[in-house]
Amino acid sequence: MNEFNSTKLRARFDNTQEGWIVQVYGGDRRLLWVLDPSHAWTFFGGLGIGLLLAVGWFNLVQNSPSTAHPLPPSIPAEMWVD
Repeated sequence: MNEFNSTKLRARFDNTQEGWIVQVYGGDRRLLWVLDPSHAWTFFGGLGIGLLLAVGWFNLVQNSPSTAHPLPPSIPAEMWVD
């Protein structure tokens, strides 16, 4: 028979290199959702891209001429007739 070696078992379950994970369970002990590092990186990446798009769009709108309400051509005061 093979002998049981606990050092191999400890090395197998060493989770110090795996990072972190958040698991949320309901009152009936069912898993509701899981947050792991890849989800967090995706979330923060999306926030960064969304922020860049919002700032770029804001700058584009601020620097473009307004076409919603065009001003009528102004007539110089000397040309007015009473």
